[in-house]
Amino acid sequence: RHLAKVDVAGPTPVFRSNEWPKNASICGNSSVVERHLAKVDVAGPTPVFRSNEWPKNASICGNSSVVERHLAKVDVAGPTPVFRSKFKSDSGRLNRFFVILSRFQNFVLKTAYFNFKEQKVKLTTEFTSLEKSAVKLTVTIAKKDVQESYNEVLAKYTKNAQIPGFRKGHVPANILERKYGEGIKADALSELIDKSLNEIFEKETENRPLPYQQPIMEKVPEMDVSKDLSYTVTYDVFPKVEVKNFSGITIKEPQVTISDKDLENELKAIQERNAVVIDKKADEPAEKDNIVTVDYEEENGEKRNGYVFTIGSGDDAYGIDDQVIGMKKDETKEFEKDSKKIKVTVKTIKVRNLPALDDDLAQDVNEKFKTLDDLKKDISRNMEVAKNRKLSELKSQSLLEQLVEKNPFEIPASMLAAELDGRWRMMAQQFQTTPEQLEKMVVSSGQTKEAMLKEWTGDSEKMLKSRIIVDSLIKARNISVTPEEIEEQYKKIADEGGMDIEEVKKHYSDPRSKEWLIDDTKEQKLYNELYKEVKVSKGDKTSFSDLFAIK
Repeated sequence: RHLAKVDVAGPTPVFRSNEWPKNASICGNSSVVERHLAKVDVAGPTPVFRSNEWPKNASICGNSSVVERHLAKVDVAGPTPVFRSKFKSDSGRLNRFFVILSRFQNFVLKTAYFNFKEQKVKLTTEFTSLEKSAVKLTVTIAKKDVQESYNEVLAKYTKNAQIPGFRKGHVPANILERKYGEGIKADALSELIDKSLNEIFEKETENRPLPYQQPIMEKVPEMDVSKDLSYTVTYDVFPKVEVKNFSGITIKEPQVTISDKDLENELKAIQERNAVVIDKKADEPAEKDNIVTVDYEEENGEKRNGYVFTIGSGDDAYGIDDQVIGMKKDETKEFEKDSKKIKVTVKTIKVRNLPALDDDLAQDVNEKFKTLDDLKKDISRNMEVAKNRKLSELKSQSLLEQLVEKNPFEIPASMLAAELDGRWRMMAQQFQTTPEQLEKMVVSSGQTKEAMLKEWTGDSEKMLKSRIIVDSLIKARNISVTPEEIEEQYKKIADEGGMDIEEVKKHYSDPRSKEWLIDDTKEQKLYNELYKEVKVSKGDKTSFSDLFAIK
């Protein structure tokens, strides 16, 4: 049984992913969500998940699948041009109406209805680097192409227009121009911009926009068929960083020994996970560690029925543990908290009944265990695997933190925004609610979404910069892996998880999982190279439980 350990907030005993406490909170801890730390503990045959494939109940507040996918070298899904909108005449008979959406003085052109014939447009482009990995692209289209594009759009309208007094397709062009001239010019402009950006970004490799931000046009150009057309857009690109400074980097590796007490703690955690939950008697009050179900209501505010949490566990989003202690089933209490009038009704109170530590418990955990000693040996082996994995994580984390500090660069604002948004959505998923409802919960606890995102910003920036440095170094050093090295990884995963190697291969037969394994293997090869170029020394002695409290 694969019991690899996952970093949790504080010295809490390690949990399997499908036994993670329902509302365990590790918000703001970016180390758990980074791709190179995405080894999670799984009860069953699936040892490794990608960051966007975490088990349903795993608590990983902070992943951003959009950013992670981009860092995993997934390209933009097709060209990412400025979009155009539909065109529709004021009479309602023409097919389209060009609308320029203006917000904060930025203009976005949306998807067009008609398409150009396949033809090459003569372009000149100029890329100008801006702050925070942004780019200004200036495009000039030759007068000949401007005229041809306008004529093509006009011909399409002439063919399809329906105006009283004329048969369909027989409206003179000059009448259309007189009646809808500005709209036709605007549509031709939209076609030209979209077509030219498509052509540019299909070929461009160094200055392609990030997939989660559209190019912004701050000023819409004038459409004059007698002149060249020039326009400018700005957008964010993937940061370019050249890592050169390795001087003075020192990594201290904690010295950890697994004690009998650590094994006892793991056995106690297994008891708790296999406990039978039973109702307390109606006249027995709620106490610490009891599982309660309450109806929560704020005056003129949030209302939530059937809210379940464990008293004293820290998973109470409303901070009402102290008020609930001492209450009995069906009892209602009204009180004030943070200047809010709150009413709580206790619906159920449950208690965990722990099983005995014996052979029966071992067999209940997994049929492969015949005795309690078998279970203890398996736990000890997995604790050793978890220790080594955590030490490896801390080494790479320390290395990357120092590389980020010694090789400063800026990340795009859109990349950071996407990361923070991903963290927020994952936190909502952790609490089994929507992002909007989560914000209400946060406000009711006396905090704000803006404050929490600001608190996460520092760690998010470090994580993103670390990922960018890793990606840059792998490319710069041309690090690759062979089929033989992947076979070795299969064997290592099988040995660590106590599984059959064919079972591991079956899991990685999925292309996305296989890609993750290849990327992770490249990354480990990079770290092994870098450890030879920096100083790695022995650190302080640390207990097993304290090791997992290190962030």
